Amino acid sequence: MTELHQGQRDLTGFRRRLLVMAALVLLAFALLAWRLHVLQVQRHEELAQQAESNRTAIVPIVPHRGDIMDRNGVVLATNYKAYTLEVTPSRTDRPVEQLIDELAQLVPVTERDRRRFRRQRADSRNFDSVPIRMRLTDDEVARLAGQLYRFPGVEIKARLLRTYPLGELGAHLIGYIGRINAKEKEELEEDEDIAANYRGTDYIGKLGVEKSYEALLHGTTGVEQLETSSGGHVVRLLERRPARPGDSLQLSIDIKLQKLVEDLYGKRRGALVAIDPNNGEILAFVSKPTFDPNLFVEGIGQSDWDALNNSIDRPLLNRALRGTYPPGSTYKPFMALAGLKSGKRTPQSVTVDRGAWNFGGHTFRGHAVGAVNLHSSIVRSSNAYYYQLANDLGVNAIHDFMKPLGFGQITGIDLPGEVRGVLPSTQWKRSAYKKAAQQKWYAGETISLGIGQGYNNFTMLQLASATATLAGDGVRHTPHLGQKRIDALDGATQPLPQPTGENLGLRPAHMQLVRRAMVGVAKEGTSRGIFAGAPYQSGGKTGTAQAVSLGKRNLNARLAERQRDHALYIAFAPADKPRIAVAAIVENAGFGAISAAPIVRRVLDYWLLGHWPSDADMRAVQGGHAAAPIGEPRRAADIELLVNRDGQTIAAEVRQSAASEPASAAPAASAPSAPASAASASNKKTSPRPRRAQRGPGERAG
Repeated sequence: MTELHQGQRDLTGFRRRLLVMAALVLLAFALLAWRLHVLQVQRHEELAQQAESNRTAIVPIVPHRGDIMDRNGVVLATNYKAYTLEVTPSRTDRPVEQLIDELAQLVPVTERDRRRFRRQRADSRNFDSVPIRMRLTDDEVARLAGQLYRFPGVEIKARLLRTYPLGELGAHLIGYIGRINAKEKEELEEDEDIAANYRGTDYIGKLGVEKSYEALLHGTTGVEQLETSSGGHVVRLLERRPARPGDSLQLSIDIKLQKLVEDLYGKRRGALVAIDPNNGEILAFVSKPTFDPNLFVEGIGQSDWDALNNSIDRPLLNRALRGTYPPGSTYKPFMALAGLKSGKRTPQSVTVDRGAWNFGGHTFRGHAVGAVNLHSSIVRSSNAYYYQLANDLGVNAIHDFMKPLGFGQITGIDLPGEVRGVLPSTQWKRSAYKKAAQQKWYAGETISLGIGQGYNNFTMLQLASATATLAGDGVRHTPHLGQKRIDALDGATQPLPQPTGENLGLRPAHMQLVRRAMVGVAKEGTSRGIFAGAPYQSGGKTGTAQAVSLGKRNLNARLAERQRDHALYIAFAPADKPRIAVAAIVENAGFGAISAAPIVRRVLDYWLLGHWPSDADMRAVQGGHAAAPIGEPRRAADIELLVNRDGQTIAAEVRQSAASEPASAAPAASAPSAPASAASASNKKTSPRPRRAQRGPGERAG
């Protein structure tokens, strides 16, 4: 019995263990079934994509960036093919610094190359290819090609590199591209479509039209879908969608005119903006001194950056767009318009200018010109006339009249970074100052506004735009640089859309009175010596503006060059039907008639007559002691704009054609035509080589 009970207990225990094991097996199968359901049903889509991605690789195809050219087809920014030596850190078999040291035994690797590599590596992923040497020579490529087997993770790649063939010429308006930084990546990723279009792209527009027309110039990224093996090797191409190159951009700028103006400034600082008053196209957009944008494309070296950033001349400041200055007496024609519109003045109203005007116990100085009316107040540049007019109008009335003309406003130009400047009003002062005593507007502060001093601070772009509006019968056009887009595939040109001009409602009779007085400035007034002998009539106004207030001036101001007055000049021509309006400033150069007006005269001669100054005249203007042009001017159509490439130093030169003749034979009313061959040659997309621009000034590209 004992043995029977023991057997039953063993059988019962066995059955219990068997049930437990069966339950465990069933649970395991249940878990497996549940897991299979999750993998096969719930996560089918996700895992299928992962499996496909393990089998295939999506490789972006970066599009070629579009060219930038001037109105005559001269290339200002383009791409060229070059070999680069690149390192992929994740694929190397030794420390990267050791690898670079070994590569440096085969090809030169400078400290600047190393710094750029470290900077770009910090912004890249570990499996990204990072350049250690740019622009390898053919000899260096041959030397490296046979040794690459020794350096896993090192490749020679053919890349398209951005270049600015004219170097410093027009740098502030063209801008430059640079590597995409972390902040720009975040901004791109805010829009999925834009982020997708920039996959594989390392560079983006940083400044100038390179930035403002980034979407047009960049193009559309393509893709290749490749089948890969488990080892990551390409098996075959599954699908390919080619990239679409970026369209090219044609600007309204005449780069030869730009070159002329930059040369006329010489080593002086300043800005000049020339506009077509009939449509708002910018013909020249000069800021001096300037810089070489090629320095920034692959990352500027520390020494070059320090030289530019720490220079007292501030070459990185776009003075035409971001430099603000008191307009001085160039403000008087607009004040005269305000007086006429408000009814505070008639053409016959007379003010006696004795060289001083008293208000509130303070004497406002000027130069005695006697009794003047509206016409003679502009021609003889009376201060007392405009002191009294400003007092009669009041600061808010001046503000309300000047605002539609664009003073102290964003003009809307197609360049990033424009500043507003200051058009004062009582409301502006309350917002600008914190202390109650400073917020109050005092009547005496209004007086200096009449002659373009006081709180007035405007850009040359605003002053040129207002002058163009006056010359264009009161129709204000948005100033713009972009003229046409050129399709990358078929070469078709399409004008860029621009807003229609806005009629400001100024009375034609009032504008005619002011323009006639400005013509008098060039014929009998403060700039008569500069425009002597000109075969066309122009209207203009000289200006001299304080760089610092009288109270802050150094007693030895004659030696403190940067405390001297700024020289300004505004102009339009021809007087009867203006085709160009100009505003110019030469910093700390004194009287506008001496330093700024001579530059503007040469600009008008170029645009209207097709003249290029003689060498002697060029030197006289650069030295600040020129009047009317001297020497025999050359024909602008015979001046060739050459690009010389010396290693990595790129500079623009101007050379006279061997077949050129004196400009006196050219017709006075229009610019000379250009040879057709020059036009066709300038439109070719090639690597940087000498380019010639032989079209006449003011002539549009077909």
